[in-house]
Amino acid sequence: MNSTSSEMDAEGTQQASGGPMPAENTQPKYRQIADYLRRGILDGTFPAGQPLPSEEALAKQFGVTRPTVRQGLTELRASGLVEAIMGRGTFVRSPHSRPSMTRPRGVRRGSNATYAEADGIKWTEAETPIATRTDAPLALADLLRVPPGEPLYTYDALQTADPGLRQLHRTYVPFSILVGTKYEEEAPPPAPQLYTALAELGHELHFTEYLRPRMPLPDQAQTLRLPEGVPILVILRVTLNEHDKPLALEELQLPGDDLELRYNL
Repeated sequence: MNSTSSEMDAEGTQQASGGPMPAENTQPKYRQIADYLRRGILDGTFPAGQPLPSEEALAKQFGVTRPTVRQGLTELRASGLVEAIMGRGTFVRSPHSRPSMTRPRGVRRGSNATYAEADGIKWTEAETPIATRTDAPLALADLLRVPPGEPLYTYDALQTADPGLRQLHRTYVPFSILVGTKYEEEAPPPAPQLYTALAELGHELHFTEYLRPRMPLPDQAQTLRLPEGVPILVILRVTLNEHDKPLALEELQLPGDDLELRYNL
């Protein structure tokens, strides 16, 4: 589509060949643009796998600035209808297309009594995690079944892996779990080495994960290098012993724009 396909109606409201805008539309311009493109995607005007009109063309068509166009495109990215490809533009996503990466979830125990992620990805930590003391907020205390405010060992890590993968990984271990062990006086290691340490204390481990998507906070988006409008997947993994007592909690934050997770049931 190009700007020559647009025309003005009697009241000066700009129209486009893919679907005319209402003469009296009180929605913000960015939302009008998002609605127009959404209709075109759903009715096949903009086919899956094809690029949308450029920001410049849309700005001229709707009589707005390019930042306004970007705001409209952000809405479409957040709803999963389009994806931005650096240097090429914004492309329509097929509702039946698969993400470029599938990661199996779970923790596997090896023959040497060590533990590893089921996806086999080798993560490198940007900096060595350092244990800090935090107090359990209500939501985490509920999952760990400890009183709110109980002290926790907490580790934070930015992890990277090829090709260009990034995730935020936080580990929590309640102090009360470590009473009477060698870790009462020293911090335990962060996960996944934590699993081996807990097993050596006599626990038989199993795991439960909780998964939810949400939009990132600004600092999270910057750290994970996320384009505007891309959600993250938040995974809470609880490590439990043979009596279903929670021993530790991990929070992982992953980019959610081109990723699916696989669970074996």
